[in-house]
Amino acid sequence: METRVDAAKPGELKALLAEHGFRFKKQLGQNFLIDERVLQRIVDAAEVGASDGAFEIGPGAGVVTQRLAARVHRVLCVEKDERLGAVLARTLAGWDNVEVRFADVLELDLQDVWHRFDDCARVAVVANLPYYVTTPILFHVLESGVRFDTMVIMVQREVADRLSAQPGGKAYGALTLAVQYRATVEPVCRVGPGAFLPPPNVESTVVRLRRRPRPAVEVRDERLFFRVIRAAFATRRKTLLNALTGQLSLQREACLAALAEAGIDPGRRGETLSLEEFARLAEAVAVVPAGRGDG
Repeated sequence: METRVDAAKPGELKALLAEHGFRFKKQLGQNFLIDERVLQRIVDAAEVGASDGAFEIGPGAGVVTQRLAARVHRVLCVEKDERLGAVLARTLAGWDNVEVRFADVLELDLQDVWHRFDDCARVAVVANLPYYVTTPILFHVLESGVRFDTMVIMVQREVADRLSAQPGGKAYGALTLAVQYRATVEPVCRVGPGAFLPPPNVESTVVRLRRRPRPAVEVRDERLFFRVIRAAFATRRKTLLNALTGQLSLQREACLAALAEAGIDPGRRGETLSLEEFARLAEAVAVVPAGRGDG
C-alpha cells in the first residue's frame, strides 16, 4: 500500500503535485485548502459522526476528504478534473469508506447518487465552490430533493454575504430568497487567501446551510413565486409597480390590484420585501383579474 500523503501539509502536497506533473487550472477555480484550523471548522460545521455520510463536491487534493473519512461511515466525492486521480489515490490511500467519482456534478442525477447513503443516518454536503459555478451547484443540490441535513460550503465572501443577507441591503436579492426559501443560512468563518495553495485573489467564507423540512413559506405555484421574485430584482431601481408590469406583462391596474391584495405599497422596491411578503404577492398575482400575460 502506498504511503498516505497529508494534503494539508504544504510541503507534502507540493511534492505530490510535482511528482504527478499537476498544474492548477485557473478556469476550474482550483485552490486547495491547507489551513488546519479552517479544515477543523468545516468538518465540525458538517455535524457528522460515525453513522453518517458526506457528499463532497470538488475534493481537489483530498484535504477535507481525509478529515471527513476519519469521522463518517461513508464519503462520496465528485471531482470534475480527472488529472487529480493519481493525487487522490495517494492522499486517500487506505480509506476504504471513500468513493471518488470523476464527473461534473451538474450532470449527475443526485436522486440516484443518494442511494449510496441508504445505510447512513444523516448526510452532509461539503463543497469548495468556485465563483463561476456557485449558484448552479447550489440550485442543483437544493432543487434535487435529496435528503441532506447540512451543507457546508466555501464560497467567495461576496456570495456568502448574498446568501445570508436580510431585506433592505445591497446584497439581498433573488439568490438570497431562493436559498433561504429552502434552507437556513449561517456564516461559519472568514478565510483569507493565505489558507490556500495557491492563494486566490479573493476573500472566502465558509457557510452552513441547514435544509428546511419544508419551505420557509407556503406557495401554491412555486414557479410563479420565483418569477415574481426575479421580476422584482430584474431592475432594482424600479418600484415594484413598474418592475412587475414590465417583467410579468401585467397591466398597471392588475398590478395595483395584486399589490393591494398583498398589502404591499406599490412604491416599494424588491429588495425591501421579505420571503413572506413575496409569497403573499405571488398568491395575489395568481388571482388578479384578466390582463396578466404569461410573460
